[in-house]
Amino acid sequence: MPIAPNSAEARDIAYHIHGQTNLKAHEEQGPKIISKGDGVHVYDDDGKEFIEGLAGLWSVSLGFNEPRLVDAATRQLRDLPYYHTFAHKTAPPVIDLAEKLIGIAPEGLGKAVFQNSGSEAVDTAMKFIWYYHNAIGKPEKKKIIARENAYHGTGIASASLTGLARMHMAFDLPVTDRVLRTDCPHFFKYGDDGETEEAFATRCANNLEQLILDECPDTVAAFFAEPVMGAGGVIVPAATYFEKVQAVLKKYDILMVADEVICGFGRTGNMWGSQTFNIKPDLLTCAKALSSSYLPISAVLISDDLYTAVRDQSGELGGFSHGYTYSGHPVPAAVALETLKIYEERDIVGHVQRVGPIMQARLRDFSDHPLVGEVRGVGLLAGVEVMADGANRLSFDPAAKVGPKVQALCEENGLLIRAMGDTIGFCPPLIIDEATIEKMLAQFGKSLDQALDWTRQEGLV
Repeated sequence: MPIAPNSAEARDIAYHIHGQTNLKAHEEQGPKIISKGDGVHVYDDDGKEFIEGLAGLWSVSLGFNEPRLVDAATRQLRDLPYYHTFAHKTAPPVIDLAEKLIGIAPEGLGKAVFQNSGSEAVDTAMKFIWYYHNAIGKPEKKKIIARENAYHGTGIASASLTGLARMHMAFDLPVTDRVLRTDCPHFFKYGDDGETEEAFATRCANNLEQLILDECPDTVAAFFAEPVMGAGGVIVPAATYFEKVQAVLKKYDILMVADEVICGFGRTGNMWGSQTFNIKPDLLTCAKALSSSYLPISAVLISDDLYTAVRDQSGELGGFSHGYTYSGHPVPAAVALETLKIYEERDIVGHVQRVGPIMQARLRDFSDHPLVGEVRGVGLLAGVEVMADGANRLSFDPAAKVGPKVQALCEENGLLIRAMGDTIGFCPPLIIDEATIEKMLAQFGKSLDQALDWTRQEGLV
């Protein structure tokens, strides 16, 4: 028997195949259905309005009803709704997007390869790295270093690179011994008593170097890092961290890969998080805000040297056997191209530079709240660490689910944000204005006070 659209049964089926959530718990209460969007707001199927404090999934940079992106998609659908990029084929918006993207890329990245998601971009980058080292006669150089608490995707390879236990449990991940793990650069949580940020960064770099030496530098190919770690808790690196890490990588001829899926396109107050933290990547992955998430598209940007080696190797092998049916799909490419034009025309980076400090300063007003241990962030990206005793860095028992309680209270009060354990993430659309920031944080403050009352009633503080 067919299932009625939007029926409870249909909703259950949709819910059970999507998302990082407790399926058993949510089976009882069902999903929140979002049916409309307008600017930085979305509306559920009962018409309730919410400020989208996480831009969907860190991604809807231009808000939820940008007509130019809708028009770009419909124009391209009329002209050419699909073509591929196999066998020396492409379409005009793909060429234009590649040129535009390379034009704003960090120095040295001269080629763009398109995929459909951040996970696919990371998988593609890993394949390129392995192919490249085969091409230059270093087939033993295959291990890839990622960090504790890193998030790099949910594909088999990208999830193996991810450093979050919940992404591995019961999935039989990671699947490769080529992935190595090094320190998370979260000074507040992992810094020693009396240790400065710079000394902590030095310790992280020294530990990285020791890991490379223990594994043998001739076997280590690349280091993956988000400029600001996103799903791992919005972790801003300790001062001087990337400067010291990159010196180690250069010493042992190890590629630097910047995963800019969240940080790219103005989020940190520069076009790239790499610019904010002075990262010089050999490869860069991007997605999400590339199209303001109106349609799925991602890219890997690669250095000219790496591309040349891959090109020459493909000539010797008779072809480069990698790609997806939807790689360089002309409709998402047209939307992404229009997105980049809007960033430039409206000076979105400049806007973030103006309103980002306002959000950061207002969030830090919560630093003295009894439930707040640390507020951290840059640009329009921030995390608030909810703790039992912030002064002594004492966390709640994860089983108490205090972070999720704050998230639920925020939703009741008209604010959609995300709890990553007991870190509350903020990543509003880049178009947010000062007045909406004030309203968003007033809703958060109300929810935080309500959560404090709840923790006291439950005997958690």
